[in-house]
Amino acid sequence: MEKITIRVATPGDLPEILELYRQLDPEDRPVLPLAEAEGVLEKIDSYPDYHVYVAHRNGRTVGTFALLIVDNLAHMGARSGIAEDVVVAADWRRRGIGRQMMHFAMQKCREAGCYKLAVSSNRRRSDAHRFYKNLGFQQHGYSFVVTP
Repeated sequence: MEKITIRVATPGDLPEILELYRQLDPEDRPVLPLAEAEGVLEKIDSYPDYHVYVAHRNGRTVGTFALLIVDNLAHMGARSGIAEDVVVAADWRRRGIGRQMMHFAMQKCREAGCYKLAVSSNRRRSDAHRFYKNLGFQQHGYSFVVTP
């Protein structure tokens, strides 16, 4: 397994993060222009427990994910975590980078007293589904979306 460093993303990381998003689904919608991404990252950083993280190896960003930890009135006030936009660089996949990123997210959630960490994955991504199941994630209910 490749050893990586994980830290909160800075505006300087955005070009590499946007490239990773482009690799996630090249046939999907285009990624944000850099100037807009800078504004979004600034807004994300204004939330108390919402961060975009980057995984580094040898000075290169090899992965990224976002982690939001939210407070709840239900579940006796226990917090919950939501991981989004999980992606590892195409040429770094299957080297344990994603596993380390998700273990990092799980640890952050444990430290925050979360009762669960949720992640969603596109229905077409069977490799990602296997990856999450191998990490101990269980399919739970159904995910529904609507375009507002």
